[in-house]
Amino acid sequence: MSYEVRDRDLLARIGRLHTKSGTIETPLLFPVVNPTIQPIPPSELREKFGFEALITNAYILRKRFGEQPAKMGIHDFLNFNGVVMTDSGAYQLLIYGELDVKPEEIVAYQEQINVDIATILDVPTGWNVKRSYAEETVNETIRRAKELFKIKTRDDILWVGPIQGGKFTDLVVKSAREMGKLPFQIHALGSPTKVMENYRFDVLVDMIMAAKMNIPPDRPLHLFGAGHPMMFSLAVALGCDFFDSASYALYAKDGRYMTEMGTARLNELEYFPCSCPACSRSTPEDVRSMTKVERERFLAEHNLYACISEIKRIKQAIREGRLWEHLTARSYAHPSLLQAIKKLDKFKEFIERHSPVSKPSGLFFYSGIDLVRPEVVRHCIRLRERYTKPPKAEILILIPQTRVKPLHKTSEFKKLEKAIKKAFNSWPENIHVCAYDAPFGVIPMELDETYPLSQHETTFPLDAEIITYVAQQSADYVYRMDYRVVVLLHSPEDWGDAVLKAIEERCRVKGIKFKYFELKDDWEKMVANFLSELLGGKS
Repeated sequence: MSYEVRDRDLLARIGRLHTKSGTIETPLLFPVVNPTIQPIPPSELREKFGFEALITNAYILRKRFGEQPAKMGIHDFLNFNGVVMTDSGAYQLLIYGELDVKPEEIVAYQEQINVDIATILDVPTGWNVKRSYAEETVNETIRRAKELFKIKTRDDILWVGPIQGGKFTDLVVKSAREMGKLPFQIHALGSPTKVMENYRFDVLVDMIMAAKMNIPPDRPLHLFGAGHPMMFSLAVALGCDFFDSASYALYAKDGRYMTEMGTARLNELEYFPCSCPACSRSTPEDVRSMTKVERERFLAEHNLYACISEIKRIKQAIREGRLWEHLTARSYAHPSLLQAIKKLDKFKEFIERHSPVSKPSGLFFYSGIDLVRPEVVRHCIRLRERYTKPPKAEILILIPQTRVKPLHKTSEFKKLEKAIKKAFNSWPENIHVCAYDAPFGVIPMELDETYPLSQHETTFPLDAEIITYVAQQSADYVYRMDYRVVVLLHSPEDWGDAVLKAIEERCRVKGIKFKYFELKDDWEKMVANFLSELLGGKS
């Protein structure tokens, strides 16, 4: 295997890709290098900024430099001692409509210049195209992909199998499945650039997931053209292991300054919100007074630092099991990013199946958006599919979870336990206690120390969306289980009346005796008296 995974969170992976020029770690950004116009020399990309790999364009190399890169070898030609990936010229095909080169010639040229990772000359779908054209791009790309394995002559180069289809996600699915049948080491999702330029991150989610869910899981996925740090965490969380972009240089040329939360224009900045080596030694006024070449280099340097810093933050978040928290924080950089996070509800069960079951730290829940995170989804699925209440349990007591966890250590439970034992001399076997908790829903007492049910913190006051979810989950639990009596301990200050109404309605429909008590003075005595009258307490 050329790719091995070390850590996971959501669909993200910290992994190692082995190439003939060395091993690189994912998630990884390939800075795009244009050998004709490059504000930062390739040698500095690794020595100064720490980039282990770069990507350049095989078509441009062939057209402008001919055999020179082949004679020197691409690493010496670029003066870069890391891993070199080449794109095939498909982007130029998307812009100009045709290229004066054949697919087999691009394959041969990439072998001749001795790249580490090569890409076939696919046919990009693009954005504003008809479905019939999109189908043609998918079919032709698949045809060219099959031809690769008849014409390539080297086995030490890793080949990328591009996935096309654009916004037509059913075509992306078809492309991914067909490309996945071929022995590529890496896959790449094509045609996302216009989607991102138009801030259609919700469409990007559909495109990435259509590809990710239909390629072999042991192969890395590359996202072409994803070069802004504010959306790196989204791409990584959805399972993109690589991405590339020339944005650091293009933005610099246009006087734009990248941050992890968006983009600023140099002429509008009074302070640099960054302490990278470039920004720490200058002010915006200093940079504005530079020559055009100096200014572009400064901005390109900062943009590279901004990109690699965000990659490192994402990796650390993966290691700590906190990628979801990082992702949701970044989603507030732009409304379209938050819209994309909400779109994950569509894929929550797939993400849950491929996410780690346990993590090294507790979880933080802030709002209703967290209801789609894997841990919440997993608890709902397992409670529904795997849990059975104690066989003798006939009476359910539902207690609202408090800020103290686990349930059996709360003052509320201890009060209830003392009152019931006083009424019955011991705890009756037919009484079962569960918590209703934000955001997990119902937590049976016997599971209340299971991770992460007591290893989380939730923001109060609760969102209406979370309250509605917990009410629905609690009512569904009551409906599924065969209790004779349900007793709800009600906390209107935290929960309103949503849980009360939902459970009362389910009990009515199923013919279950229902009683509720507000958590106010002597509530535990009232519960014990009710149960004593119902069951008959101690004589």
